[in-house]
Amino acid sequence: MIGNFREFRPKGTPEDKDKDHDSQQKKSPFDKLRKIALLTVAVIAVLILTVESVYSIGEQEQGVVTTFGKAGGVVTSGLHFKIPFVQKVTKVNTTILGFPIGYRLNEEEVTNQDQVDAESLMITSDFNFVNVDFYVEYKVSDPVKYLYHSQQPNVILKNIAQASIRNIISNYAVDDVITTGKSEIQAAIKEMIIEKLEEQDIGLMLVNISMQDAEPPTESVIEAFKAVETAKQGKETAINNANKYRNEKLPEASAKADQIIQEAEAAKQERINEGIAQASRFNKMYEEYEKNPLLTKQRMFYEAMEEILPGVQLIIDDGSGNLNKTLYLDELKLEDITKNAASDSDTQEE
Repeated sequence: MIGNFREFRPKGTPEDKDKDHDSQQKKSPFDKLRKIALLTVAVIAVLILTVESVYSIGEQEQGVVTTFGKAGGVVTSGLHFKIPFVQKVTKVNTTILGFPIGYRLNEEEVTNQDQVDAESLMITSDFNFVNVDFYVEYKVSDPVKYLYHSQQPNVILKNIAQASIRNIISNYAVDDVITTGKSEIQAAIKEMIIEKLEEQDIGLMLVNISMQDAEPPTESVIEAFKAVETAKQGKETAINNANKYRNEKLPEASAKADQIIQEAEAAKQERINEGIAQASRFNKMYEEYEKNPLLTKQRMFYEAMEEILPGVQLIIDDGSGNLNKTLYLDELKLEDITKNAASDSDTQEE
């Protein structure tokens, strides 16, 4: 009984209160640290949730929202919200991009020159080789298909472009590829690439493809083709000069033709008027002839002699055939003879 005896003390004694107060003072610093830690974790969680919930899309971008890995809608530029850790946004550049075929934009990008030469070296329909460089411009037309319909859509586009280029180049002669057929070739290649992209449906759209350069693979052939191109340019220059000369001469010839026609019309009218005057004169003379035929005949004879005799050469010959006795009166100065004759008559009168 003595061993089980416990000292009886009433509750709420001053000693018990002192013990409880000491225990609270010992526990209070740990409680405060725990509360601060919990509050910090809560703030960080809220910040993480806020950051994960808000995202922005640039002006030249589009975003594809996936929920649990399944593609949903496409969002455009601006500020948007999503469910954290449930939805994911993949941004896609929608500007016009491009890549070269047959050359590289930067020398540092050239890792294998043989591969670059293989891209540009092609064979034409007349079994000639030619180096042709192209630049392809494209953009993303459907971000969902671009991301999830194929693993490497850019590589697929480049392969399609190379295949289309070789297919079209093989249908043209080397002279057309290097000189006159560039625009036609570009149009045919563009049409073929667009058709194949529609078949593949990888979310890419061709904007343009341009032929940068085309030349034969050897220096001697290059010089020959340059000579051909120079000759063609000379031909075009000669044609242009001829057209220019024609355009200059045609108005002059037209003006001269108009002048000749006008002169001919004037001469025609003059002859018509002269014919009418002569006919009127003949009619007048005929009327006078009917009134007095003999007098009219004599007057017409004298008028004709007045017109004819001044131009007649006078020769006096005795008929013997002796040229020394022939006198050519047209060689004499009749004025001097008449003056001498007049002076002789004056002296005889004196």
